[in-house]
Amino acid sequence: MTSAEVRDPGLPGLLLATERDALIPLLRSRPDADFALPTRACPGWTVRDVLAHCSSALMRVVEGRFEEGVFSPESNDRDIAERADWSNARVVDELERGMTEAGPVIAKAGGALDGIALGEWVHAGDVRDVLGEPGAYGGPGLPHALALLARLTRERGRLPVHADLDDRDEPLTLGAASGERTPARFIGDAATLVRLYAGRPVTGRTYELAGAEAGELVIFG
Repeated sequence: MTSAEVRDPGLPGLLLATERDALIPLLRSRPDADFALPTRACPGWTVRDVLAHCSSALMRVVEGRFEEGVFSPESNDRDIAERADWSNARVVDELERGMTEAGPVIAKAGGALDGIALGEWVHAGDVRDVLGEPGAYGGPGLPHALALLARLTRERGRLPVHADLDDRDEPLTLGAASGERTPARFIGDAATLVRLYAGRPVTGRTYELAGAEAGELVIFG
């Protein structure tokens, strides 16, 4: 096993903390009307709903609350509904706490919770995208997110993909080579690659994907 394949237990927490430092001040600067905007990536959810989902998921990690059916659509809707009477500021406060305290818990879980950190970072991109802010599915956390994405796709035995990224010096290898299928090839920017793996819209974005269909890359429902 190479050093690149060894799990860095601190990486998910670093990703969350990096995004926290960028996202929380942004959210606190936005008017309440922005929290009611509908999201494109999560149909039926507003910006506030996405944030409430993120904060509740992270607090479940912090508090170790993983009852049967947790993170199902029904469970997510209940978590959002439980925060319906909260102010937007309270939701943001809980999100900040979760992004701060979940990292050490995830680090001790042996990899079982690493995907939650990546999912939370993607949801932050969903919010940035709606608000028209730069850094959607990118920003300072992108290097950490790409490293985590590469490892998770490898560990989960996903389709092998060789990514030549326009905005990165080194190519990125994702998925697990099995010998049964020639690696697919992606050419484009890193944020578009993340969008594809997260199942987010790529309309209007320029990229090339050979040897695979876009749907084969999706790791989040």
